[in-house]
Amino acid sequence: MDLRGTPCPLNFIRTQLALEKLASGEQLEVLLDAGEPDALVCAALQGDGAAAALVQQMQRQQQSDGSVRLLIIRA
Repeated sequence: MDLRGTPCPLNFIRTQLALEKLASGEQLEVLLDAGEPDALVCAALQGDGAAAALVQQMQRQQQSDGSVRLLIIRA
């Protein structure tokens, strides 16, 4: 899911909604802008809230264009 150019908190909301649609063990790939979008989405997915409960594992990778790729496995 390409969320580059999507403002906060809409990028987080779209990520959470997409995760909710997945079955346990399925993967979601999200592309985000670096900086605030990356920081806010990662923090919310690693925190103590409802969105964090959806995450079994998350990998973050900086891309050559400056964006960030998240690979999220649904809990």
